[in-house]
Amino acid sequence: MSTESVAAKASMSASEVRQMIREGSLRVPTTGFAEGFMQANLVILPERHASDFRLFCERNAKSCPLLGIGKPGDPGLPELGSIDIRTDVARYRVYRSGEHTETIANLSDIWRDDLVTFALGCSFSFESAILRAGIDIRHISANRNVAMYATNLPTNPAGPFAGSMVVSMRAFRPADAIQAIILSDRYPLAHGAPVHIGDPADIGIKDISRPDYGDPPVIEPGDILGFWACGVTPQLALQQAKLDLAITHEPGFMLVTDLPADLAGPPGKEAPRN
Repeated sequence: MSTESVAAKASMSASEVRQMIREGSLRVPTTGFAEGFMQANLVILPERHASDFRLFCERNAKSCPLLGIGKPGDPGLPELGSIDIRTDVARYRVYRSGEHTETIANLSDIWRDDLVTFALGCSFSFESAILRAGIDIRHISANRNVAMYATNLPTNPAGPFAGSMVVSMRAFRPADAIQAIILSDRYPLAHGAPVHIGDPADIGIKDISRPDYGDPPVIEPGDILGFWACGVTPQLALQQAKLDLAITHEPGFMLVTDLPADLAGPPGKEAPRN
């Protein structure tokens, strides 16, 4: 991807990205879009399971940092922006009885009055800080989705929700890796520092070239591999819980919020204006 294209994506406001998604003119992963604004993972489930899922998030805050919770039946998330959760994510995954049955671009036809929305922090939110430091993020430069993997790292169960952790992977030159790790550590609401660095086999990843979600990674000789807790983790928990209906984002196709990314990290930064 050209430098100009990367800059154009980054310069968009959160509301501009959401409007394009709502209109159907943006159907790509949101990595690199709306620099300075927090992106969010999405889980929508019936109200009767909401308290257990909230507890799951609290017990697994590294993977599931809570940004906001909607009211039953309300598609808005006013604390995160002027959002209609039925239309403002480019692609949604629908689970029925634990099975991923369909991927759709709009929830209006299946929305129910008992559905509760959870917005969870996303590692895309700390990528802006890494880019500002002059460090290349390979999947952005290659115009790819980030690579994501199921691991053997367990989560702490709550009610029907359990399973293993999903991680996102970023490869860096050794000269850049430590700085990238330090920068991400400043963003706890965007998963913070990596949960693993080095050999993917140590966390149960058999083939780094074949991610479970997202696109194949761009790895160069001598790279150091960093693995961050990922907000796709609840999708494995939802499969195990086998709810009658649950909805998430398609991995990499995030909700772009009006929250400043630095709200999750270092204090003292001026919030971007939408």
